[in-house]
Amino acid sequence: MTLPFVAIRPGRSFSLRYRVRTLLVVATLAVLAFAVAVVSLGTGDVVLSPGEVLAALVGQGSTIAELVVLDLRLPRVLLALAIGAALGLSGAIFQALTRNPLGSPDIIGFTTGAFTGVLVVTVFIGNAYFLVAAGALVGCLATTLTVYLLAYRRGVQGFRLIIVGIAISAILTSINQWFIIKVDLQAAYAATIWGQGSLNGLDWTQVPPVLGLLALLVTLLAIGGPRLQLLEMGDEIATGLGVQVERARLTYLALGVALIAVATAAAGPIAFVALASPQLARRLTGSAGIALTPAAAMGALLLIVSDWVAQHVFAPIQLPVGVVTVTVGGAYFAWMLARAARTQ
Repeated sequence: MTLPFVAIRPGRSFSLRYRVRTLLVVATLAVLAFAVAVVSLGTGDVVLSPGEVLAALVGQGSTIAELVVLDLRLPRVLLALAIGAALGLSGAIFQALTRNPLGSPDIIGFTTGAFTGVLVVTVFIGNAYFLVAAGALVGCLATTLTVYLLAYRRGVQGFRLIIVGIAISAILTSINQWFIIKVDLQAAYAATIWGQGSLNGLDWTQVPPVLGLLALLVTLLAIGGPRLQLLEMGDEIATGLGVQVERARLTYLALGVALIAVATAAAGPIAFVALASPQLARRLTGSAGIALTPAAAMGALLLIVSDWVAQHVFAPIQLPVGVVTVTVGGAYFAWMLARAARTQ
């Protein structure tokens, strides 16, 4: 049975058309992410019930509950949800542009380039937070420009972009290892932890810039309309439907890079969320192509769950969240291979 569509028209010049199944999947993922967020806010040295957490969120809790929830734990939870959504969106953009499930920023090498930028800043300038964030942004953008220029041959084809990206990623990985060997032990330890992807130590100072930048990027994506879905159909079809292919591709490439750069600057290169989120969301929605909203919701859920595991499963040791996402990603790859073997 084909599910009906729901048309959403917030303005005359902008409209969205969603299948009911897609809306149900997004709503379910959002509810699950909120539920995990409430559990995460109530878990730790000071244990709070879900009721106490909700009361603290609306300003009706005890002094201790509001201090723990609002001042100490809420920034990390908000950033986990926002960064997870950004990673899911970025992965969806690149997989749609390359028309390949491996077209993810962590596979293509953009997050590796961000790590290189951080190491360069750490070695030659310092390791203050804003310096590290700036290094991540510059490294990610420089890597993207390099991959794009090397992959450009009268346009950029998805498979060529992936191959060039994997090659650049391998080169940058070697450079990163050389930097880690050269820096002093304390700086090498800090860089290695950051390179795993970690939400440890994030507070309210990171929340406004991250949420503000992500809100701007999501708005720009919404303004772009359905051109990404048209690009996923192929250059010839997109051109026939009036899309300026290279211009649109470059625009979405810039937005995808900006999303991954913001996420990486805040928390380091968190692996596999951008890779797995669009594909898992696609399977749940049953859509023919990559959809942005389900990918964002799935990314938020994956990262908030992974962060809870990183904080509490091995307590009192707190793992970098990237260690958990790598484990989940390995299981996801094993499942994909087993499924592919059964279908052959």
